[in-house]
Amino acid sequence: MGQDVAPRSRPPHERGRYRDKMQRCLDTFALMLAEEHFTFPRKHIGLEVELNLVDRAMRPSMSNAAVLASIDDELFTTELSQHNIELNVPPRPLDGESALQLEGDLNAHLGRAEVKAAGKGAQVAVIGILPTLGDEHFDQKWITDNPRYALLNDRILATRGECPLLSLEGTGLPGGQAEELFTYAESILPEAACTSVQLHVQVAPDDFAPHWNAAQCLAGPQVALGANSPFLLGKSLWAETRIPLFLQATDTRPDELKNQGVRPRVWFGERWITSIFDLFEENLHYFPGLLPETDDEDPMDALAAGRVPRLTELRLHNGTVWRWNRPVYDVVDGAPHLRVENRVLPAGPTVVDMMANAALFYGAQRALAEEDRPVWTRMSFQAAEQNLHSGARHGFDAQFYWPGIGYVPPDELALRVLLPLAHEGLRSSGVSGTVIDRYLGIIERRCVTKRNGSVWQREAVAAAQDRGLTRDSALAVMLGDYLELARAGEPVHDWPVR
Repeated sequence: MGQDVAPRSRPPHERGRYRDKMQRCLDTFALMLAEEHFTFPRKHIGLEVELNLVDRAMRPSMSNAAVLASIDDELFTTELSQHNIELNVPPRPLDGESALQLEGDLNAHLGRAEVKAAGKGAQVAVIGILPTLGDEHFDQKWITDNPRYALLNDRILATRGECPLLSLEGTGLPGGQAEELFTYAESILPEAACTSVQLHVQVAPDDFAPHWNAAQCLAGPQVALGANSPFLLGKSLWAETRIPLFLQATDTRPDELKNQGVRPRVWFGERWITSIFDLFEENLHYFPGLLPETDDEDPMDALAAGRVPRLTELRLHNGTVWRWNRPVYDVVDGAPHLRVENRVLPAGPTVVDMMANAALFYGAQRALAEEDRPVWTRMSFQAAEQNLHSGARHGFDAQFYWPGIGYVPPDELALRVLLPLAHEGLRSSGVSGTVIDRYLGIIERRCVTKRNGSVWQREAVAAAQDRGLTRDSALAVMLGDYLELARAGEPVHDWPVR
């Protein structure tokens, strides 16, 4: 989705041309897989963090253009709303003590961004959903000034034919009543409320399917353990409200198409796969193009001539199908490679929390992918999807199905199964014992205390309201405390409630 597109109207025949070009890309991709055009010298990981900008009153600061100009670093880029920016950390090997270096780099990058933002009257907030967002911040005028964002907004709204409906039933604050959100948005900007950490892992073609299947199995536990998005528009909703919000904000289906079983573009999927090809083929067969841009490359001719095909249409289309675990084809330094992009985790609360979440994912994913009898051969795909929704809604109170155990809460599943798997997977990847102990120890303590960002946020708001503050004031006070504690850098399970 980083590719720029032209803001122009397109005659109907161009959609057919785009579809034909997509099929040509898919056929070329199949040939590249069959002829083993991909090299895999060493496993690399990557990480993206979506960030919020807030002012001194803890309200969204619509200043991303000024802040990015001040940062002046290609690692930082725009996102959908003017209160968002994104940090893309360069890829690096997984093994050794690379993760410690990544932690240091993240702290340095975010610290520098914080200094530059302060010069523009803003602060950087690393949080799953900015709790002080209001309906007024979803006005189309706040879409970042980039043609692709405006075009994407227009295409999604036109395809749906009506305004997005945000409808959620929440669990409320500790000791409080259940809360409910029901409102319409005039744009797709509620999607910009969903700020996430995206974890990338480069894999060989033959290893892609088991790594993707493993990531699907881990999605529910990841969300429950790392939840950090309990508030939206003043309401206490799901432990990880990003999951249903993203679906509703970018849904191109009116009710009639939902009733027909048409698939949503924010999608968990519907089956275990045997090849990365399965996912790109589904993208072409199930989803019409939102941004039907074509270039002048014939991918088959490029491959025959010994060049690496760009597969522009396949990649752009893939960026408008928001799978929670997305397949990625990319070309870096003239070489093609494949990645699994894990998209289920929220941003924050701290760099060390995000690194712990990443270590759990990378380690458990590898161990599950290399099992003699993989877990997905003993669990239905629907059970994995239900785990995701249970984890997002209930957090530590969720119940997950796991083969050989039955139904189990996320803390017990992590302590009994996932942490030992992550230890094994990280050791097999050559990760140092220091790294393993540091990050997986944080996950262990989070499970023992049953405290993640979502739990802390809810308790902090409840405590502020008990002191007589209104919900809006309590959210602003909580966010101020959150930013102060996040800068101190201690993992969230150790944060006090003031």
